Amino acid sequence: MNVPSDFASILNIMITEIGIIAGEIWQYLDKHQSATLSELVQGLKQPQHTILMSLGWLAREGHVNLSNESGDFVVQLTLRT
Repeated sequence: MNVPSDFASILNIMITEIGIIAGEIWQYLDKHQSATLSELVQGLKQPQHTILMSLGWLAREGHVNLSNESGDFVVQLTLRT
């Protein structure tokens, strides 16, 4: 697959940014126990779309639980034993 180098660079930057924000989400949830999507956007001061991508990564890896309450997502860290 031939991918233009500028596209590959942008993709690498996005993946790095998503990973960094995933770490920020983890720290926020570790401190606050749970949060709505709105609280994460306000507390982390990051764009909602980037937070959603980071939550998707964390959810896919089994690190967070998501539920929908009153029209807003609620996020909690997954308890590991």
